[in-house]
Amino acid sequence: MRSFAFIVLFVAALFGSCTATPTSDAAPVDHSAWDKLLKKHVNDKGFVNYTAFKKDYDELKKYLDMLSTSAPNEKTWSKEEQLTYWINAYNAFTIQLILDNYPGISSIKDIGSKIKIPFVNTPWDVKFIKIGNTKMDLNNIEHGIIRKKFDEPRIHFALVCAAKSCPPLRNEAFVAERLDKQLDNQARDFINDKSKNNVTKDKAEVSKILSWYGGDFTKKMPMVDWLNKYSATKIDKNTPISYNDYNWELNGK
Repeated sequence: MRSFAFIVLFVAALFGSCTATPTSDAAPVDHSAWDKLLKKHVNDKGFVNYTAFKKDYDELKKYLDMLSTSAPNEKTWSKEEQLTYWINAYNAFTIQLILDNYPGISSIKDIGSKIKIPFVNTPWDVKFIKIGNTKMDLNNIEHGIIRKKFDEPRIHFALVCAAKSCPPLRNEAFVAERLDKQLDNQARDFINDKSKNNVTKDKAEVSKILSWYGGDFTKKMPMVDWLNKYSATKIDKNTPISYNDYNWELNGK
């Protein structure tokens, strides 16, 4: 399974890297509209009320349209402003993808062609996103931009795939001035969530995210150190680490 996941990520990264990063002359984005929607439709556990969210689809679309015309400028935006933009964009466009198919789905993996072609027509390869004049998919944002341009493993605690085993959707927008603290909070909440990770002194049963993206994490420190940085229970280098099954059921209320 790990080798299959590696192939999936490798191919996704390959295709993601083929898309040029959009840019514009816009000023850094105000994410308050997204913040308002998150506070209204996402609870403190990260569960989404998709039925209610759909009633505010027009407000979501206004925010997404603003993102589409305000791509980050690497020369004038700070690194935090750029990364904040792409994290919020990924999560907001994921919500749009779900709402466009809701209520007829029970998982994000239900979206796409009924004849599944691996690496080609997954939900993450649907080019429904337009930033500037560039048509993009979620893989382009995650693998072609965020993972490629930002050396920040904590994004895996912030990007949400609308599944119960994913990190919880934060019920506030990410903002540049608090991004480091928000990412730390996401990591701490995720690692200590017993429904996703179970860390004891004798063993660590953790999310497959830490396996799928293990290389992103271990470039900075051993996996044991990542767990000890955020887990309430500390382990040593001899503690066995295993990876839990992934629940792709929709993260709705």
